[in-house]
Amino acid sequence: MKQFKKYRSSLIVTMIVAGSIGGLIYLAMQPGKLDAFAQCLADEEVIYWGAFWCGACQEQNRMFGNSKKYLPYIECSTPDGQRQTQQCADAEIEGYPTWEFPDGERVTGVVPVQSLSERTGCPLPE
Repeated sequence: MKQFKKYRSSLIVTMIVAGSIGGLIYLAMQPGKLDAFAQCLADEEVIYWGAFWCGACQEQNRMFGNSKKYLPYIECSTPDGQRQTQQCADAEIEGYPTWEFPDGERVTGVVPVQSLSERTGCPLPE
């Protein structure tokens, strides 16, 4: 009987973990409210340079929620977080996040989506 209780507890924990993972996957696959906006930024050839360890980049990403996957993002950090990639060094990226626009203008720091919309003409959802 003790063995059954032990396995039952393990089964319950496994089911909870599996359900949680499934829920997270489901949420990640849901469309974001800024999908079209993020895609428009990419279509307009805007570039978002950032680093995975950058707190300001994480704040910028949160503004886009599930739509961040459509952003024209270039990762500037090496996987160990110790160096900058050659692509970013060649582009002379000095801070994160950096938004680069087709005319060559760059803005460093968190940029509100409204400002990105005004700068690019990409419409925000109503």
